[in-house]
Amino acid sequence: MDVCIRPALLRGEITPPPSKSQAHRLLIAAALAEGVSTVRGTALSDDIQATLRCMAALGAEWEQTAPGALRVRGTRGPVPGGPLPAFDCGESGSTLRFFLPLALALAGGGAFTGRGRLMDRPQRPYFELFDEKGVAYRQSAGVLTVEGRLAPGEYRLRGDVSSQFFTGLLLALPLLDGPSTLVSTTALESADYVAMTLEVLKTAGVAVRADADGRRFQIPAARPCAFDAEVEADWSQAAFWYAAALQGGEVRVCGLNERSAQGDRVIAGYFRQMQSPGDLEIDVSGCPDLVPPLAVMAAARRGTVRLANAARLRLKESDRLRTTAAMVNALGGQAEEGADFLTVHGVPQLSGGTVDGANDHRIVMAAAIAAARCAGPVTILGAEAVRKSYPTFFEDYQALGGDAVVL
Repeated sequence: MDVCIRPALLRGEITPPPSKSQAHRLLIAAALAEGVSTVRGTALSDDIQATLRCMAALGAEWEQTAPGALRVRGTRGPVPGGPLPAFDCGESGSTLRFFLPLALALAGGGAFTGRGRLMDRPQRPYFELFDEKGVAYRQSAGVLTVEGRLAPGEYRLRGDVSSQFFTGLLLALPLLDGPSTLVSTTALESADYVAMTLEVLKTAGVAVRADADGRRFQIPAARPCAFDAEVEADWSQAAFWYAAALQGGEVRVCGLNERSAQGDRVIAGYFRQMQSPGDLEIDVSGCPDLVPPLAVMAAARRGTVRLANAARLRLKESDRLRTTAAMVNALGGQAEEGADFLTVHGVPQLSGGTVDGANDHRIVMAAAIAAARCAGPVTILGAEAVRKSYPTFFEDYQALGGDAVVL
């Protein structure tokens, strides 16, 4: 699906969709819990549907009882002695990394598949642990197969890798028959995502104790309890609407929890910083998903913005440092990528043009927001990528006065 957007500043109130990061965690906790849980405010994006498929592969059951409300019956585990379960993770990196240790804890392993760049994304932190713990793994023809059982004990990971590895283990280790310890051997990046996981586990009755330095987690052997919860609005998606407001649109973002554990809530502070001209450097190591909307903001202001410590973006749905720079430049802006940074120079106005969405939902949304202040129309190729995280993005865009037409 290609979309043509004619410039029109956006105006009105918008509540972002439910947090995909929090929904993944709540739904998985419900799938692991004993009994029936209800998770309300869930948007069935492609990534969330991938998690629901993988929950079912482990024996959990779910049904939609009302718009956005899912009733989940926790798994009793796969049938002993049966074949390894198959996990179709779509393009969801969270789903893949969360379910790898869960499959080992509950089913003795599994066969994992995905689409796009997913199966090329690195799993080395897990593989190093698997070597240490005697877990077999092999990857061939786009299928990653793991076999073995996790045992209680100490698990050590570098903290400068994706927090998704920590979350996967925090979800899986309580299911073992004894307590475990998870240790970050370096300072923990994206710590807010780990805090979100701990918050969800607490909601499900699993009390993980974190040491004062946030690098050691004491994990009890405790199956989660059934619970009712509601998914918060998503600060990651709110960032695009903040970018629209910075461009001069009269957009008011509503429904957000300012005390949320979501790390991307920092966008509110960056929005205030960006309202003043001048050069800035922003460390995005803890909020890498904000880079595309931050780049759009940077292009719309006077001054130069350097988005630093962003190397992990090269391993997302696209090489997001490269594709963000390409998006800005295709619209008449000035952006340069480095090995682990992106520099964007503000320009008086973007010109418009054609943007390759690169099969990346965040590139498509960033291009659509940038189009609102361009001098001429913008064509976005592959705009259907928004279904990965924000299926109603273009409906919301049009409701705010955006002029977007499917070609």
